[in-house]
Amino acid sequence: AVDRGKAVETSMGFTPLEGLIMGTRCGDIDTAAVFYIMKKEKLSINKTDKILNKQSGLLGISEVSNDLRLIKKEAEKGNKKAELSLDMFIHRIKKYIGAYLLILGGANAVCFTGGIGENNPGIINIFRKDIRRLLGGKTKVMVIPTDEEFMIASLTHGLVSSPRPRRKS
Repeated sequence: AVDRGKAVETSMGFTPLEGLIMGTRCGDIDTAAVFYIMKKEKLSINKTDKILNKQSGLLGISEVSNDLRLIKKEAEKGNKKAELSLDMFIHRIKKYIGAYLLILGGANAVCFTGGIGENNPGIINIFRKDIRRLLGGKTKVMVIPTDEEFMIASLTHGLVSSPRPRRKS
C-alpha cells in the first residue's frame, strides 16, 4: 500500500513466504499448522522449508503448475484442485486489498503488476468488478507493466556513473 509516494504496508514479512499465495510459496500460514505437519509427517526443518518455499502455493494446491495461466485452463476443464487454487488465490488478494483500503482510508487506484497482473486479464476483471461494486467508480484498477531488468540496469548505471567520493589518506 502506497500513500503519497511512500510505502506504508506490504504483504511480505521477514521473507517472501509471508503474504499472498505465490507460484510455489504458501503465503500466510498458521505457525502451529507447520509444527503439526512436521511432527505428523516426521519432516526435517530443511524439508519443511523446501515444501513451504518451493512446493506449495499455486503449485501445491492445484497440483498442476505454478503458472496461473495453466491452472486457469485446468480449472476451466473442471479440475477441482485447480479451481480451489484460483479461489484461494483470489480470496487472499481480496483480503489484502480490503486491509490496505482500510489502512489508507480508501484509494485512488489499485495497481496490479508482474506476470500475474500482466498476463491474466480475466482475473484482473474480477477485482475490477468487485472494487467498482465496493467503492463505486472512484477507484481505478490498473495493470502496470513490469520491467525489472530496466530498473536494475538504470540503478546500476546511476551508481557506476556517479562520481565517487575521494578517500582521505
